[in-house]
Parts: sequence; C-alpha cells; structure tokens
Amino acid sequence: MDKSSKIYVAGHRGLVGSAIVKNLKNKGYNNLIFRTHSELDLTNAIQVAQFFESEKPEYVILAAAKVGGIVANNKYRADFIYENLMIQNNVIHQSYLHGVQKLLFLGSTCIYPKQAPQPMPEDCLLTGPLEYTNEPYAIAKIAGIKTCESYNLQYGTNFISVMPTNLYGPNDNFDLEKSHVLPALIRKIYLGKALENDDWDTLRLDLDKLPIEEVNGSSEKKDIIKKLAKYGIKAENDADLKSETDSQNVAIEIWGTGKPMREFLWSEDMADACVFIMENRDFKDCYPVDLMEVRNTHINIGTGEDISIEALAYLIKREIGFRGEFFFNTEKPDGTMKKLTDPSKLNDLGWKHKICLEEGIKRIYKWYFNNH
Repeated sequence: MDKSSKIYVAGHRGLVGSAIVKNLKNKGYNNLIFRTHSELDLTNAIQVAQFFESEKPEYVILAAAKVGGIVANNKYRADFIYENLMIQNNVIHQSYLHGVQKLLFLGSTCIYPKQAPQPMPEDCLLTGPLEYTNEPYAIAKIAGIKTCESYNLQYGTNFISVMPTNLYGPNDNFDLEKSHVLPALIRKIYLGKALENDDWDTLRLDLDKLPIEEVNGSSEKKDIIKKLAKYGIKAENDADLKSETDSQNVAIEIWGTGKPMREFLWSEDMADACVFIMENRDFKDCYPVDLMEVRNTHINIGTGEDISIEALAYLIKREIGFRGEFFFNTEKPDGTMKKLTDPSKLNDLGWKHKICLEEGIKRIYKWYFNNH
C-alpha cells in the first residue's frame, strides 16, 4: 500500500477498527475512508454496492461486526449469525466486483472447536463441535474465512483472514450486559470501588455516560443499588447506604468458577499486526504452496499466553484498588475451559506482540478512568 492509497476501514469506531485507524494514521496513510452505521448499513446489499461504486476503495479492512460477550452471544443468537453473515457477504462480494487490491477480514478465535488442542493452531478449524453459547457468531466468522478463501481460489483475489484472540483496549465496550469479560471486570470493579467508598459523584458520573438499562446518574440511590446488584456489584448493606464518610463491604459476582483460562491481546498490538499483514503479506503467503487442497489459510493473532479468570480479576482488583471480595457463581456457565491460540504462523511471517497483560490492564484502566 502507498501512503495515498484509498483504504476503506469498515467498523472504524469500534475497538478493532479504531485501533487500526490510529495505526494507519500514525504510519502516514492519508486517504482513509469511513462510514458510520447511520450513513451506510452494511447489512443492506444495495447500499453497500452503491458505496463501492461511488468510492472505489483500493484496499478494504473489514472490522465491522456484531460482537458481544457470553450473555449477548447466547441471548441474541439470530442477530449474531444474520447480521455478521450479511455484513461480510456484502463487503467481500463488492470488493471482488470492484477490483479491490487487498482485503483483510477480521474474525475471532471462537471459530475453533470447544475441545480444540491447546494452543489452537489454524489447522484445527472444523475438526469438532463449537462452544454452544457463541456458535452462531463462530459459524458466521467461519463462513467469512471460507468466503475469502473461495473468492481467492476462483477469482484470484487477494483476501486475507485474521483471527484475533480476546481483545481489549481503547473504545472497548463496557456495557455490562454485552461486554466481554475483561472490560466487564474493569467496570464492575471500578463501580464496586466507588460503592464501597460511598463515592456517589463517581457512580453518578459513570452511569450518566453509560446507563445500565434504564438506570442513569439521576436515578434514586435505591434504584442504582438494585441495578448494580443485578449485575453482580453488591453492597453488604444495600438497603440503606451509610454516611458519606463510611465505607461499604462490597462483593463482586463473577460468572462461573473462575478457573477458565483466557488469552488477551492489547487492541493496538492487534492493529499493528493487521497493518503489518496489509503492508507485507499476501494470500499466497498464508499456506504452503505444495498443498493439493487449500485450507486453513487464516492467521491467528495472539500472544500464546493465558491467565485464569480468577487471576485476571485479582490483577484488575490490585490495579484499581478495590478492597472487597469476589463471589464466583458456579451456577453460571464457565464456557470453554481453555482457549489459547498458537500464533507461530504469524510469528513466522514476521510479527510478534509487544504489550504484556499487566501493562495492558494499566493502560485500559487509565483510559476508562479518563473517559468515564
């Protein structure tokens, strides 16, 4: 890519897309194009066709997707499979029709089987059943990989699929119903600290910026306390808080046993990997040239290191300065017990992550504190 190449970043305001845009701008790319959802509905085939016809992007980074945590994935199953299939089908097909030079499709490592070998290499795709709670989303992303792969093989396009592990970073989703585990823990523990200190200025400011259901910073104390409790932030004396100078005993509920192992990647590291691939690698670099059957051409983006949910919670607790306790609700699902990517393919292509988890938690808490 040249610095003046016309690059369309789909999903530019989300966790993934915003990090990629920042990386591109920092490297001097000056012809980036975006559209908000209100300007362009990527599930609408006619709108997407009109956009490609008028803008004619040379490169496309497809970071737009409907995403969420375990609760949202399980609750909105139809939305997750339908919207993701429509978004990627429309953008990939129009990229082919309009001669896009290179496309990068972003998926997720939830594509791998529930009982995949650990760490998970790319060639374990489609070797077993998926984790049930996010099966619709995973199937959509698998379809995206195969769509890119199939267009490359039939039409000679240069579409590359990358599968990042669990991401966190600036512009993450901190909605307690729909967020992933790390940002959810950041916010729950942050609110728990405010509650234990009877810091109502902090609580109300946070809820004004990001209400929890119908409860915002102007709501009655009792309603705020009740809603926080619903989402696992529970004051010992939640019926009637003490005076401003007293502190509360607060417990944070965490779903499951805390034993599942998870891998986390700083979103700006992920963005750097994506731009590295766009600048330096092509589809032909993604698989051995002597294969009779071309499969598993996607690339994992990860650290190859994991941590238990319990240990993660205590890392965040220490960083935020929360004094309360954790309650692990074993009646709730754990999900897959271990999900660790094998990033050796990407490492062999010339890229490795830089930000460790401890440093990343410091950065994301600072970002959340400054923005909420």
